[in-house]
Amino acid sequence: MQVIIVETHCNASLQNQVINMKNKISYQFILAVLFLGVICFLESPLQAYEEIDVQDGATIKGKVILKGPIPEPRVFSLVSYPTGSFCKKISDGEGRVLLEEFYVGAGGGLQDAVVSVQKVQKGKPFPRIHPKWVVEDCMFHPVEATFDEKYVLDKDGQRHHEHPLVTVVEDHQAIVVQNLDPVVHNTQVYQNEKGNIILNVPLPPPPAPGAQNGGGMLHFGKGKRTFQMICGAHEFMQSYGFVVDNPYYFKTKKDGDFNIDRLPPGTYKITAWYPHLQPVEKEVTVTANGTVNLDFEFDATQVHRPAYESQAQFRIRPEAHPEDHLMHHQPFRQRPPS
Repeated sequence: MQVIIVETHCNASLQNQVINMKNKISYQFILAVLFLGVICFLESPLQAYEEIDVQDGATIKGKVILKGPIPEPRVFSLVSYPTGSFCKKISDGEGRVLLEEFYVGAGGGLQDAVVSVQKVQKGKPFPRIHPKWVVEDCMFHPVEATFDEKYVLDKDGQRHHEHPLVTVVEDHQAIVVQNLDPVVHNTQVYQNEKGNIILNVPLPPPPAPGAQNGGGMLHFGKGKRTFQMICGAHEFMQSYGFVVDNPYYFKTKKDGDFNIDRLPPGTYKITAWYPHLQPVEKEVTVTANGTVNLDFEFDATQVHRPAYESQAQFRIRPEAHPEDHLMHHQPFRQRPPS
């Protein structure tokens, strides 16, 4: 009998331990789920955008202007970078890449500025944005950029390269980068407002034939809206992005004009943004079927670049470039004749 009593006591003790363990695991699981729920709530917008039938939408149109002298390009010596002899296709013919970041048209119109309406909770359809870049000739180009937008015809009939600088994206969405070059690149995406890296993806050379795809998900901190994309192997490969959460935005062409339509009547804050410049914000009230003319002006003397992007002098003298970094017969100019 004593044996039976001891065995029963042991079984009961073991059962109690199992029950306590299960309760502890369940409690920890519930805490984990609650924690994840709080994180998701904090990272997500309080109210998602709602698509409605806009019958009496208004229009906001105008122009984004850069006032003052156009900032000089930054200069990068190809000899400083691996596979620089391949990247000479976008050089100035003398072993340097000139990174142009401001393209200005007639009347001071600024290309690639993003004008957006803030905090629109409902309105016209918002098609998903699927941003994709193509790496060609050691430059990030938005896939939607046409040949004529990347290589512009001069008055004398020769083409020069102009770099499309800005892409519009959504938060918590995937991006794709396709490497067409036969050399290794690297996609590094930095969240400008905080300076931290949010994506780092290698881009090996593509198999033949075809191309190598890379990319990933972009997750921005709450309220953050801008990023910079840089190649980890070639510093002059740079691109910028602006985050939107509704369809009421416009990226300008070289004339600087923008047109945002089918906006529900109300009062809104409108923001114009461009890399290296402080955003310009204005408040407007639009009425049913009305049109508001609104211009934005950036001051070129207020361009601000981080210290590591400032270049008072060349890092390496032009005469120090090896022969294979020079281009004796350029298919394209990097800059139009002055």
